[in-house]
Amino acid sequence: MGPIRILIADDHTLLRSALAELLGTEPDFEVVGMAGDVEATLRLAAELDPQVVLLDIEMPGNHNPPATVRALQQAVPGVRILVLTMHDDPRLVQALLPLDIRGFLHKTVTHQALSAAVRDACTLGSRVTLSLLAHSLTAPAGQGPGALSPRELQVVEPAAHGFSNSRIARNYRIARSLEIIEGTVKRHMRNIFEKLGTGSRVEAANKAVEMGLTAPPGHRPQTPSPQPTSPPAHIPLGPAR
Repeated sequence: MGPIRILIADDHTLLRSALAELLGTEPDFEVVGMAGDVEATLRLAAELDPQVVLLDIEMPGNHNPPATVRALQQAVPGVRILVLTMHDDPRLVQALLPLDIRGFLHKTVTHQALSAAVRDACTLGSRVTLSLLAHSLTAPAGQGPGALSPRELQVVEPAAHGFSNSRIARNYRIARSLEIIEGTVKRHMRNIFEKLGTGSRVEAANKAVEMGLTAPPGHRPQTPSPQPTSPPAHIPLGPAR
């Protein structure tokens, strides 16, 4: 049997290269391609027929992660998808696990854990691997109306406090402060609008204050900071169905 063929899909060039170099040290791995957006990922997957795709959630074109997963599975029947991301909202995990992904891993995962997850994904009867920060495992799923995830609270709070007069500048500053891309900020805002039943940032900000989800404008917070980093929790689940 030949080496495991891997496609890396991530919009950060340096990380892609580092991952390729890291995985290339494993004698049973072969990185066959790298892509920086969804379009290139789907095209290369169809051309290169990888066994495993390491898929970042927050890259350009990935506005609907479940749809991207399904498109990859159509392009390469039988492909094993491992989500490798900084975006660890438990609701996203719940949305992707039923699609037969083989793992959901936070980017703080160790080399050894990532390599093991790749091998497990290609083992008959393998288990789904989760490697998430501890706060993601205990965070409320946010199913009820108005229940915002910890990350959504970090995004809506600047809107309530006039973080910036420019929507573009606000997205940029929020994205930089939370170490995510601007497209992810927009996706969070869409989720916030839906949960709060609002149609604009101003309405969402006012509703968040009314519901006590964030402090009123008179109590201006500091620039939102990223979630604290803690060692990831590795949770092997039962056999993939």
